[in-house]
Amino acid sequence: MELRHLRYFVAVAEVLNFTKAAAHLRVAQPSLSRQVQDLEDEIGVDLLKRSPRGVTLTAEGKLFLAETMETLKRVDDSVEKVRALARGEYGELHIGYAPSPTVEILPPALAAFRYAAPGVKVILHDLPGDQLCAGLRSGLLEIAFMIQPSAESAVGLHFEELKRYPFCVAMKPGHPLSKLKSVTVERVAMEPLVALCRLGYSEHFRILDGIFFPFQLRPKIAAECDGVSSLITEIEVGRGVAVISEILQRAAGKRLVYRRLSNSDGAHSIGIARATKGDVTPAGEKFCEIMRKVSTPAAGKAKKK
Repeated sequence: MELRHLRYFVAVAEVLNFTKAAAHLRVAQPSLSRQVQDLEDEIGVDLLKRSPRGVTLTAEGKLFLAETMETLKRVDDSVEKVRALARGEYGELHIGYAPSPTVEILPPALAAFRYAAPGVKVILHDLPGDQLCAGLRSGLLEIAFMIQPSAESAVGLHFEELKRYPFCVAMKPGHPLSKLKSVTVERVAMEPLVALCRLGYSEHFRILDGIFFPFQLRPKIAAECDGVSSLITEIEVGRGVAVISEILQRAAGKRLVYRRLSNSDGAHSIGIARATKGDVTPAGEKFCEIMRKVSTPAAGKAKKK
């Protein structure tokens, strides 16, 4: 039994006329009659009553028609879903992200993607950088929108830079450093520093090392925080200052004061990460393209680790 046998039977059953059904299907009427007869022989029952006055459905034919129409609908739906999947318009898309660094690009990209591909269910995973990398390698995540990982963390990953954000010094209002137009790395090293915790945010300490090490300085860590909100609070209550990227200013707003690092060209590199040997679906590729447009002009070149 083939799908065409079912479609031929439905065509005849709907108009109860072999000649009209054959014209609709654009097949010869004798061939259509033979195909339907073959179907009946295979099933072992008569689906149609044939007479000089026309064709009628048997009781078995009525039941088979209802079941066949549901089967064909499921087949047609499956075909359309597969085609939609190939167009990036259907399926599930697991995206990992680092909330604060991606706040400028991710929300508008999600809005644009949901408009372009409403049939795709987007599942977001808010994870620290190390877990984002692990999720990409394990296949839990299809893509991740994050800070560029270290060479060690990025083994087996591909990172495409979209945007760079310079670093600045964040402090509470009225802090002595707020009287300066900019602050040197040496001056920051003299202050107690508030940072994100090493356990979940190892990339943050990698960045701090990259800023202080060229000056042979070691920052004095006064507090380690488990998130951006607690980091902002620690700065507000006077525990110390923090070196953050300009994008994190949006999370703190006017609660803090910011001064440029005058002698450091360090920056947060934000972009798309994926597993080098992973399988990004058409929906994932569509989402990546939208993120590129939202973050235009893109900075830098794709980098392989």
